[in-house]
Amino acid sequence: MKRVWVGVVTAGVFLAGAGTAVAAGWKDLEDMGVKGVSFSEGKYRFHPAGHNHGAFEWSGRLQDVATRDRHNVYLQVRVEGHGPVRYNGKQGRTVSLHGFNWDGAQQYTDDAYLRVCVDRGATRTDLCSEERHYDK
Repeated sequence: MKRVWVGVVTAGVFLAGAGTAVAAGWKDLEDMGVKGVSFSEGKYRFHPAGHNHGAFEWSGRLQDVATRDRHNVYLQVRVEGHGPVRYNGKQGRTVSLHGFNWDGAQQYTDDAYLRVCVDRGATRTDLCSEERHYDK
C-alpha cells in the first residue's frame, strides 16, 4: 500500500512540474492596431524541433474597432521562408484566434512576423500596422 501512495505522489509531482514547464514557455505579444482594427491579449511561443513541427504558436483577440465602416479585419502571420498567412476576423465583432505556423522544410521556426490589417476592398489598398518581428 505504501508503494502505491509513493507512486501517486511521484506522478502528481511530475505532472505539476510538466504543467509549469509548458506554461512558462508563453510570452506576451505587444498590442497592435491601426484605425479600425486592434489585436490584444496576444501570447506566443516557439516549439522546439520535433514538437508540433517546431512551430510558432500564437493566440490573441482580433477586434473590428470601426464597426460601421463595413470593412473586414485580418491578422497576417509570416514565418521565415514563407509568405504571410491571413486569419480573418468578423465585421463589427471581436474574435479569439489561435494558430500554429511553421516551415515544413525546416526542423523548427525561430523567426515570425505579425501585423493587423483592415480589408478596404479591391479598389483601395488595405490599411495595415507595421510588421512586428519575434524571434526565439
